[in-house]
Amino acid sequence: MIGGGFESECCHVYMMIRGHAFDECFAEIGFEKISIDEVQKMQWEALEREIPLWIKAVKEYASIYFVKELKLAEAVFSNYSSISSSLFSNLTRSVLIQLLNFAEAVAMTKRSAEKLFKFLDMYETLRDSLPAMGALFSEEYENELKTESTTARCRIGEAAICMFCDLENSIKSDTGKTPVPGGAVHPLTRYTMNYLKYAGEYIATLEQVFREHSKIERGESQNFNNDNDEENQSPFSNQLVRVMDLLDSNLEAKSKLYKDIALSCIFMMNNGRYIVQKIKGSTEIRQMMGDPWCRRKSSELRNYHKNYQRETWSKLLGCLGHEGLQVNGKVIKPVLKERFKSFNVLFDEIHKAQSSWVVSDEQLQSELRVSITAVVIPAYRSFMGRFSQYLTPGRQTEKYIKYQAEDLETYIDELFDGNSASGARKRP
Repeated sequence: MIGGGFESECCHVYMMIRGHAFDECFAEIGFEKISIDEVQKMQWEALEREIPLWIKAVKEYASIYFVKELKLAEAVFSNYSSISSSLFSNLTRSVLIQLLNFAEAVAMTKRSAEKLFKFLDMYETLRDSLPAMGALFSEEYENELKTESTTARCRIGEAAICMFCDLENSIKSDTGKTPVPGGAVHPLTRYTMNYLKYAGEYIATLEQVFREHSKIERGESQNFNNDNDEENQSPFSNQLVRVMDLLDSNLEAKSKLYKDIALSCIFMMNNGRYIVQKIKGSTEIRQMMGDPWCRRKSSELRNYHKNYQRETWSKLLGCLGHEGLQVNGKVIKPVLKERFKSFNVLFDEIHKAQSSWVVSDEQLQSELRVSITAVVIPAYRSFMGRFSQYLTPGRQTEKYIKYQAEDLETYIDELFDGNSASGARKRP
């Protein structure tokens, strides 16, 4: 046909047939041609199903279909290299424009933190798949492809930055005034830490995106701190630290919603332990936060533990003090009886309240119970051993000595189960 003067007709037929072939490839993958306007109108749930198909399409076209198409064009037009190159470039360019338009349309949709990971999947696809195709094109088309793919990737990247930074807004906007029952882990803590743990799987990509973005907007909306320590960190690491600081401040404010200081300490221990466990469970995020941060957080947890002990059990131990029990070496029975009564009442109150408190982390729960037992039981045994003999055996002993040390150990082991207890009573 070319020799007979029908070059344009030949090229037109070839383009039409191969265009249909590409459409069939899209159909096999399951990715439909969707206009920018249609993407804008789609619900996220529907769009979320399209993105994996788009990713599959980009990868298969980049690694399989375009390579085969180039070989076919070169075989059909073996004596006309300029024609084969032009036809291949025009065919593939139309497919690439369609794929890149979808990416740019997705980047313009409404942003929310939950969409981040799909956007990062798209970013990685554009970053890893398209550069490999450069060798298939002439220099002119390669430069054009590079420009257009870089533009699409940057828009996806910038949208991802905004989504991750929106995590800050999620924390700031969580200003609920209703305390979590039993001092349990707050839903905000679970959401934030699970989000960050998942983000750890994209750590290299997030670092890359933040570095590229900070070059564009350094000193503008991101307002990265200029401290020498932070300058040595990646922009993403700085952002991560800001998120953790915001979460800490928010939890501190929520802890003040509890009227019982001891319960507020339990709340901070629960949430702090959950945060530390999630950080330690993600090698990537832990490296970002650094060991000094983990040590500082663990130190904070120990302080909350000490404050809890002081607010709860120091008061109980006050009932077991020796001061005022003896005058001139003689035990004052009414005072002794009052001490036992006060101990019983206070322990009942503590057991009733703290059995309904929640410590879901088994290690933390065990640590608390062991530390309480270590403080209370020896003191009670000592007090009993020294003063129980001064009570008349029988009804008087039964009336004032409500618990044996073993009973107290059993009741301490019931604390922090989240049960609504009616109060501790001596076991038969």
